[in-house]
Amino acid sequence: MGHHVQVITDSTADLSPQLREQYHVGLIPLYVQLGEKAYRDGTEIQPAQLFDYVAQTGQLPKTSMPTPADFAAAFRSVIERGDDVLFIGIGASLSGTVQAARLAAEAFPPGRVRVVDSENLSTGVGLLVLRAAEQAAAGRTLDEIVAHLQAAVSHVRTSFIVNTMDYLYKGGRCSALQNVVGSLLRIRPRIEVVNGRLEVADKLLGARSKALRALLDWCLQDQNRIDRHRLFVTHVACPEEAEALAGELRQALPDANVLITEAGAVISSHCGPQTIGILYMVK
Repeated sequence: MGHHVQVITDSTADLSPQLREQYHVGLIPLYVQLGEKAYRDGTEIQPAQLFDYVAQTGQLPKTSMPTPADFAAAFRSVIERGDDVLFIGIGASLSGTVQAARLAAEAFPPGRVRVVDSENLSTGVGLLVLRAAEQAAAGRTLDEIVAHLQAAVSHVRTSFIVNTMDYLYKGGRCSALQNVVGSLLRIRPRIEVVNGRLEVADKLLGARSKALRALLDWCLQDQNRIDRHRLFVTHVACPEEAEALAGELRQALPDANVLITEAGAVISSHCGPQTIGILYMVK
């Protein structure tokens, strides 16, 4: 009989405490630094504090990955109770988190801790995490779940509209933005995750409502391939728009399970307020 698999993710997966509890998902937070003080994402800091800080200081917060000790402690508690660990983290092109988790895993007996690079961010990671948790609950082995996830990574579709480019640009996470910044036009880029990196997929002019429509159209062009089991609308400080967008998705895809989540402080630090995205998987 194999060990039970404990799925763990980092705080950038943007899964609500309710979802993590429902699916028994463990969490290792990243850190957000405001001035000299570092806070654990999700437990010690919320996005609202972060935007206040930016408004007051004109400085963007810094973010940092979990420490080796954070990973070691989380993994050890699972191994000691006799379970295996599956850690799924933010894409390795966007953060050193997965690399740090792999280093931490080497301290444990071979095969007991496995690390999967989601090649994604926010609930793009969350989609993979919940799928893994469902498989763990069904009694799949660590190797089976890892194989399934590695095949599923390329099925995740992630796109979001950012309201201000300052955060992504200053944070250096989206190199393609250099071409867009400096333009005097009110451009709202639609960002997409392509091969684990952030790309500017569309440069949308004019009203925000037009940008939201473009985001919805981007999703619905895949209509026949969309996995209806779970789609996310994930937002930074724009709950009404998230509700409206989710309503449109539910209308277009009546059999789909559309969930709304709010991004945590690390994702908010890089994307800025009023960012909104649709994240789903294709069959």
